[in-house]
Amino acid sequence: MSGLRIGERVPLFELPDQDGRTIRFASLLGQGPIVLYFYPKDYTPRCTAQACSFRDADEAFAAAGAVILGISSDTVESHRSFANHHGLRFRLLSDEGSKVRQLFGIPKQLLGFLEGRVTLVIDREGVVRHRFDSMLRTGRHVEEALQMVQRLQKG
Repeated sequence: MSGLRIGERVPLFELPDQDGRTIRFASLLGQGPIVLYFYPKDYTPRCTAQACSFRDADEAFAAAGAVILGISSDTVESHRSFANHHGLRFRLLSDEGSKVRQLFGIPKQLLGFLEGRVTLVIDREGVVRHRFDSMLRTGRHVEEALQMVQRLQKG
């Protein structure tokens, strides 16, 4: 496993969301847990299933005080279309050029062809508390993230 590990502090970054607004990660710290999920591409079957699973659980995440952010290298326009088409209420961040993905050390998969699928749960102080890395088990990303967020909420 490469990239950030549990107990490490995440690097700060800024990226545009699906509405073209710049999201500053530092401004989200201190508000509650952050679920940061990296995924390969809008509109692919597994990425769509994963995004819709997060959508279907977003009220449970919100009840636990968590913010969900999805990141891929797709454009702002692609994210806007994808979010609108699937009724996603959380932010999708456009990491064109994969600079943030590289900053976080999220590996490529399938002989370096496809960007990896990794979900991180980050606490109020910006420390990774959970990491799940699986290209195929998209629903498990959501389940494990929600369990960790709820544990963090309980203290």
